[in-house]
Amino acid sequence: MKKLFFFLPFAGLLIGCGDKGRGNLTGVQGREEWYQEDPYGMLFIPMGSYQMGQSDQDVPYAVTAQAKTVSVQAFYMDITEITNNEYRQFCYWVRDSMAHRLLGEDHILEEGEYGERINWEEKIEWDDEQSMETLEELYLPEHERFYRRREIDTRKLNFEYYWIDLREAARKANREQGMKDRSVFIKKDIINVYPDTLAWIHDFTYAFNEPMTNMYFWHPAFDEYPVVNVTWKQARAFCIWRTQLLNSYLQGRGETFVQDFRLPTESEWEYAARGGLDLAPYPWGGPYIRNSRGCFLGNYKPLRGNYVDDGGFQTVTSTSYAPNEFGLYCMAGNAAEWTSNAFDESAYNFSHDLNPDYLYDAKESDPPALKRKVIRGGSWKDIGYYMQTSSRTYEYQDTAKCYIGFRSVMTFLGRDKKDF
Repeated sequence: MKKLFFFLPFAGLLIGCGDKGRGNLTGVQGREEWYQEDPYGMLFIPMGSYQMGQSDQDVPYAVTAQAKTVSVQAFYMDITEITNNEYRQFCYWVRDSMAHRLLGEDHILEEGEYGERINWEEKIEWDDEQSMETLEELYLPEHERFYRRREIDTRKLNFEYYWIDLREAARKANREQGMKDRSVFIKKDIINVYPDTLAWIHDFTYAFNEPMTNMYFWHPAFDEYPVVNVTWKQARAFCIWRTQLLNSYLQGRGETFVQDFRLPTESEWEYAARGGLDLAPYPWGGPYIRNSRGCFLGNYKPLRGNYVDDGGFQTVTSTSYAPNEFGLYCMAGNAAEWTSNAFDESAYNFSHDLNPDYLYDAKESDPPALKRKVIRGGSWKDIGYYMQTSSRTYEYQDTAKCYIGFRSVMTFLGRDKKDF
């Protein structure tokens, strides 16, 4: 029996009359013309290949950074380490969001699965008598106040945030579309965002660092100094908050989202630190750590017990010393920096040579060895070896140190700026 097919004529009735492409494959029309704007405070780092790993003698004979040629795609990186004042914006946002929720009514636009949507246009009247009573739970209780000062209880500055575990979603068992509830890949965490300012004291035994604990994070004198005393998880939370802050603004203007802010992989960090000077041991080249006039080129511990000859003491302002060839400041010294990668001594042996990356999201129940995260760049208290672009070491993800900070990156949308 002859079968009749009526699909094509009906298809013509449905789409033929209004098809401005005259039946040709033209792609979706009316799409916006888009160009990647440089994120505020960031520099473009072009894609490139380089020799990752030791550029000089492996002084401790650790054999954790073997030479390896790798390629890294284009990305943006913060010109400086995240400063106290920039991180304080994060803390204030968390504080204000809690205040808006307590004040309720006009301060909340709607409630959803991921919490309330806050009306940021509504001003918080911190000194209003009624508001003060409502917001009292944000402050230290009476018996914990020093000289009766009414101060925010920083232990309550908790940030609830989410991210998508794309690696878990990409596992073979989870690849079939529709076979898994996608919500299982949305991860949630709650973390206190305030830096551990007491790290200035507990990091050093028999040393007088109480003035830094008292003032370093909150005083205007230190606004442009790098934020320290933040854990790896706090740094990750900051990047997620920064992403949502920008994307919420873009959404409000009807504009397209951009890539996420995140911590750099250690391959990205090293590539950026080298500044295009492949095989150079330091961000400024080398082989020396001083310039031709004998001046030190970074903030570190240059001699035994002498923290002053390099112009610093502890941390210095984030734009101190000359930038590298990419224009990035303090890629060696000042504050060591968190990367996104888990630390493994043999990571160079099994990681790919295309955007090398090794991640492990450690759980509370995991042993300490699985909670190690790579830090790079050396700090004001480190010797010259850690100033080298290839030197890698680690700290535990739930540990805050007075010599570790971070900076954010964002993957470039496209191949290269030359394409636009």
